[in-house]
Amino acid sequence: MARLFLLLLAWTLTLFSSLLSAQSVQNFSLSGTISGEKTEQLEINLFDSGNALVKTEIAEQNGKFSFSDLKTGNYRLKINRNGSEVYQSDTIQIAENKSLSPIDLNIKSIEGVTITKTKPYIERQDGKMILNVENSIASTGNSAFEVLEKAPGVNVDSNDNISLRGKGNLLVQIDGKNTPMTGSDLAAYLRGIPSSTVDKIEFITNPSSKYDAAGTSIINIKLKKDQRKGTNGSVSTALGTGKFIKNNNSFSINHRNKKVNVFGNYSFAYREFYNHLVLDRNFYTNGTFEKAYLQDNFLKFNFRNHIAKAGMDYYMNDKNVLGFSVGFISNRFDPKGDNSSLILGNDRQPDGSFTTQNRSRDHWKNISFNLNHKYTIDSLGSEITTDFDFINYSNTSLQNFETRNYEASGNLNNLDILQGDIGGNLNIYSLKSDVTKNLKNKWKLEAGIKTSFVKADNDLKFFNANSGVPELDLNKTNHFIYEENINAVYGNASKKWDKFSATFGLRVENTNVTGTQLTTNQVNKKNYTQLFPSAVFSYDITDKNNLEINFSRRITRPSYNQLNPFKFYLDPTTYKAGNPELNPQTTMNYELTYSLNSKYFATLSYSKTDNNITDVIKPVFENGENITVQTNENLSSASYFGLYLIAPVKVTKWWDMNNSANFYYGSYTGNVSGTQINNKGNFTFNLNSINSFKLGNGFTAELTGNYRAREVYAYMDVQPNWYLNIGAQKKFKNNSVLKLSFNDIFFTSNPKAQTTFNNYVENFVVKRDSRVATISYTYNFGSSKNGQPRKTGGADDLKQRIGA
Repeated sequence: MARLFLLLLAWTLTLFSSLLSAQSVQNFSLSGTISGEKTEQLEINLFDSGNALVKTEIAEQNGKFSFSDLKTGNYRLKINRNGSEVYQSDTIQIAENKSLSPIDLNIKSIEGVTITKTKPYIERQDGKMILNVENSIASTGNSAFEVLEKAPGVNVDSNDNISLRGKGNLLVQIDGKNTPMTGSDLAAYLRGIPSSTVDKIEFITNPSSKYDAAGTSIINIKLKKDQRKGTNGSVSTALGTGKFIKNNNSFSINHRNKKVNVFGNYSFAYREFYNHLVLDRNFYTNGTFEKAYLQDNFLKFNFRNHIAKAGMDYYMNDKNVLGFSVGFISNRFDPKGDNSSLILGNDRQPDGSFTTQNRSRDHWKNISFNLNHKYTIDSLGSEITTDFDFINYSNTSLQNFETRNYEASGNLNNLDILQGDIGGNLNIYSLKSDVTKNLKNKWKLEAGIKTSFVKADNDLKFFNANSGVPELDLNKTNHFIYEENINAVYGNASKKWDKFSATFGLRVENTNVTGTQLTTNQVNKKNYTQLFPSAVFSYDITDKNNLEINFSRRITRPSYNQLNPFKFYLDPTTYKAGNPELNPQTTMNYELTYSLNSKYFATLSYSKTDNNITDVIKPVFENGENITVQTNENLSSASYFGLYLIAPVKVTKWWDMNNSANFYYGSYTGNVSGTQINNKGNFTFNLNSINSFKLGNGFTAELTGNYRAREVYAYMDVQPNWYLNIGAQKKFKNNSVLKLSFNDIFFTSNPKAQTTFNNYVENFVVKRDSRVATISYTYNFGSSKNGQPRKTGGADDLKQRIGA
């Protein structure tokens, strides 16, 4: 019945939009002049509100240009020289004949090389903070994870959990599609994506009802796409070294004519890195010291990652575009871990020791298919889009743990051999349809529906191989199946006046979840329907000053593996496990943003989260031993108060500085392992400065510094850290770029923290392969005419939640 209802609603929306499209429109003209040197033969492209190319003109010798026979609506200008974009306008509203103020490109020519205005590393557009990765020299040769890890306002803890401006449980997307992992699994996935394939990263801290309701905020990593007509492409390679070697290679090609757009890309990355974790674990009984483990864990990974994607868009006529894409990802890595642990007795004297050697082989695969259709209703930007997605994720892991236990005298006590055979498979089916209707009186209506089905099958087998013959260990073996169906419908209405604009939205999501633990016949079912309102109010105080207020309600559902009660053993005293009793968290977000000249921004924010999902490492007493478990628990609540500032400064003609600062206070209330905390937190901040230097003759340089102050996150007290990156690049006449970078040059970005419970205190420091020198070379080839950007798929709320 739910699917029938959604289908009928889609047909109704389509009919409603078609009837609205019957409105008549009047034609107008748009003209302007480009000032500065060498204005002739510039290519001026006019795009509509849906980013579709409307017309292309060539500037006259005096810099003048004109577009005629335009419909009422919103447009945007993009100006190209020699295939490179040198200017992009703000939104231009056309309701009458219009003449633009002179456009000063400030173009200079040095030995035949055109130096143009480039996008800033950090900018804000349409309620999003955008990180233009391609403009960062320090990103050279890195992975997508390393770029994200060093982004302003982003923090990554020792377990690779990502937070944005102090708030965790984010929704991370690739081209609008949710990644299928969290924590260390998400980090492993992103480490396999070369930064050379990343165009920009969008930070959406308060999404509207049009977006999926999942996640406190959204981080969308947008990969590069060529939008020009003709045949275009690029080849890139990078080689870096820290403690270990890192190599990224990528190739992309795109061909577009009036009817067909065909594209394909492939990248291969071989990256070695390490995670060196030093722990001091202390157990207590009623305040009396009982036992301690002094542990040194060294884990090395070698990723061999293949990513390929291909697709086609067919422009059937002026109103219909049909497209499809297929993608494949293969990631092989062989974790090698060595753990040495010293055991201290209640007198704090050595009471024995043990070593654990982990040798594993992992293979993750992802296959995706998207079929999409776009119907343009009218020239005002009204359209209907439909997406069908099928996505499969599979993973296998063969694990071998050998633990040698020693007496205090150093004699070998016994040898334990544990072998694991882990298999996982996840299928996602998603169907969505959205309609946007722009009206002549500056009203905009949006509505959409979505239904999705997910089935995750995780089979974990552990074998005791002490005798030389592996025997199934029923205490550790498990088989978990997760099934989920989410049905959603939303509607948005917005209106713009001379100085004021407002948007109201409401999203309704119905969730049906079943988790089955086959080995124990434990079944957990949850069904709930929730409302997610949102609103945005914007007021132009003057031409240069703007004030924006927005709010939204969000939900974070537990990831598939966060609900999975599997035990993943790291050593005899530590394992990871899911929590089948975990509840979704809900968050109310409020923001007030002031902008000056669309350049300087100050955002005040407040959020309140109920049932906050928190990653903890808690003590337990199991089989007569004190051990620790890494898992997720629901805290009663979490509150957040923040002030985020962006202040770019042009120090000189050759020195540009992008500064950002985030000041915030987070407080947490809840009870884990018998330890109650009430509004526990602290005031903290982080500072980021990116300095770009234009050295002339195609040379530029970059210096980036970041400082993160001490932060109290629930039961964890994280110490300050900082880093400094430097880099330089040279642009050549053949449209190629050579880059050099040296990241974390003082090796100071290592997390250090203390975790405290009533009967447990843990101190740790993590060292990673962050001090890396890299050289890269990129060559771009092809034509220079812009085309219409293609759209991506629609599985927007499903791929975040498979990892632990």
